[in-house]
Amino acid sequence: MKFPQGFLWGAATAAHQVEGGNINSDAWLLEHVDGTIYSEPSGDACDHYYRYGEDIAALARLGFNAYRFSIEWARVEPEEGEFSLAQLDHYRRMLAACHEHAIKPVVTLHHFTSPRWIAARGGWESADTAALFARYCERVAKHLGDLIAIACTINELNLGIILQQSGFLHSDDAIVGSRWRRAAARAMAVEPEMFSSFPFCVRSRSRDVMLEAHRQAVQALRTAGNCTVGMTVAMLDLQAVPGAEEVRDRAAAESQDIFLQAARADDFIGVQYYTRQLIGVAGLLPPEPGAEYTQMGYELWPDAVQAAIRQANAVSRVPIT
Repeated sequence: MKFPQGFLWGAATAAHQVEGGNINSDAWLLEHVDGTIYSEPSGDACDHYYRYGEDIAALARLGFNAYRFSIEWARVEPEEGEFSLAQLDHYRRMLAACHEHAIKPVVTLHHFTSPRWIAARGGWESADTAALFARYCERVAKHLGDLIAIACTINELNLGIILQQSGFLHSDDAIVGSRWRRAAARAMAVEPEMFSSFPFCVRSRSRDVMLEAHRQAVQALRTAGNCTVGMTVAMLDLQAVPGAEEVRDRAAAESQDIFLQAARADDFIGVQYYTRQLIGVAGLLPPEPGAEYTQMGYELWPDAVQAAIRQANAVSRVPIT
């Protein structure tokens, strides 16, 4: 088997999960509140913020030719309207290191974490966030756009819906009334209804905000930069048992298709596949007896990678990354 010329083999990280010391983000706050849902604080993580040079060099030695990493909004704009040139220059050095090692940089502008001040003013449940996110993207593109090859706006816009459908997250009402959300709101001196953190936000309020934020961000990145732009989505291979096809189609329309359709104006769609989900006439079904599981508790079902990619391509009608 031969892959097409120019095919990218890469590795990916999220800033908050690897950089360490992301103290201005909503995730850092949530890691330290009463009733936190996190098993442990991120702390120094694996110190990628300072070790990025040796990490990128290791990628090149392993034969990779692409690296997808995120720029941390909470570092670049720690307070509303205050942009840090020092942090932008840090990410510029990261991008330069990629080019030095013939690694194509794929940059994500938002990978799960937001500045605390965004979360305290409604986060992704507030319509104002779309324009604020686009402003941040524009500032990043103006400072770094000449070094960015590919840009992803928001990582997995549909993640919350997928998690709720799959039973990993509670209902919207349970999230709003959760102990950790109330504690975070107290820490930020706002009412619990005002505090909202991605991906733990009320889906009925956040879906359209995220889609509008993506649309505005694409426009900002194309205007200020010179890169190909798209979003990434979380994909499940939704498999219906006989008679449950209509139930499956409704679930797909709500959690995947509306986002894939929004990507038709983009340069590509990023597909992040996890597992299959069996669906019966009464809703979700557990994996079949004897199923294998990943370390994260998903059913191991590699054959569905093809199905997810084909579904994404059929609905979005744009190239897949």
